[in-house]
Amino acid sequence: MSAARDSDLLEGVLPGVSRSFALSLRILPAPLRAPLGITYLLARAADTVADTRALPPAERRRQIEALRTALRAGDGTGLTGVAGRVTPDHPAAERALLERLPAVLAAYRAFPAEDRTRSQALLFTLTQAMLDALDRFPSEAEGRVGALESRADLERYTYMNAGCVGEFWTDMVVAHRPRCARWNIPLMRSRGVRFGQGLQLTNVLRDLPRDLRIGRCYLPRAELATLGLAPPDLLDPAAIGRLRPLLRALIAHARADLEEGLLYTLAVPRRELRLRLASVWPLLIGLATLARIARADDLLRAEVTVKVPRPEVRRLLAVSAALVPSNAGLRAYARRLAARVPQS
Repeated sequence: MSAARDSDLLEGVLPGVSRSFALSLRILPAPLRAPLGITYLLARAADTVADTRALPPAERRRQIEALRTALRAGDGTGLTGVAGRVTPDHPAAERALLERLPAVLAAYRAFPAEDRTRSQALLFTLTQAMLDALDRFPSEAEGRVGALESRADLERYTYMNAGCVGEFWTDMVVAHRPRCARWNIPLMRSRGVRFGQGLQLTNVLRDLPRDLRIGRCYLPRAELATLGLAPPDLLDPAAIGRLRPLLRALIAHARADLEEGLLYTLAVPRRELRLRLASVWPLLIGLATLARIARADDLLRAEVTVKVPRPEVRRLLAVSAALVPSNAGLRAYARRLAARVPQS
């Protein structure tokens, strides 16, 4: 690998497209930073293409398929010019990422073969989820709201968008951190899946009003129907009262998944302080976000953004850094945050 190129991508490009992951990446042990960071940048580039309104859905599909071909063959010529077409109105950081996509692919090709195989498997799952969404949901210009049909569809969605990352993370940790080689790998992969799904479900609930206004409802149509609601009804903020029973159930589900994330974090050896912090930070921020979602009376309003304020994030990071060597301390702190989230 080119250390200078990787450092430029991970320090110059990645922080602009992910505040939260950049925190965890910065604290990770050095052998994990490049493979995890470069894999993230490839996934983020694909997601930028999938979400752009500058291209019709069929062309977005073609570009994502071109990226999948590049991952298989190591040839990114089919992606030439995508940055200029996708991002004229996008933030500068997203434009920079797509402009640097050839360098990101070059860094991916330089992975050891085993890491490249793991990364490719994850990226194929994530990009398939993007293709599935382009097939399922109407385009933003249609003015319709499409929805997932069932709780099983929601489980599949959260797995394909984040649960699979928990499996990948576990496999990479076992491969690169000898202290973790004694893990019960099937158990840790399972906990990693639940951890990722809990974080993704939290994002689904947080982003509900924004997603509805681009035609996407990730709340199951069948469960909305039992409350006398259809997906378009959620565009009216006054529907929050009827939606509450389903929100409570999904918040409790996300909390249960994040509690598996706590078990995952506590299984990281105490001497792996950096790895423990990289795991506990998204857990704590997820719990704090979920508590805010549970208290939000105006969750369906488009102008409302549920977000943990920066001072609170800094406090979470500081407290967890002080507690990181202690299982008892981390457990007590995480459970205190979880206690703010209703269980049903």
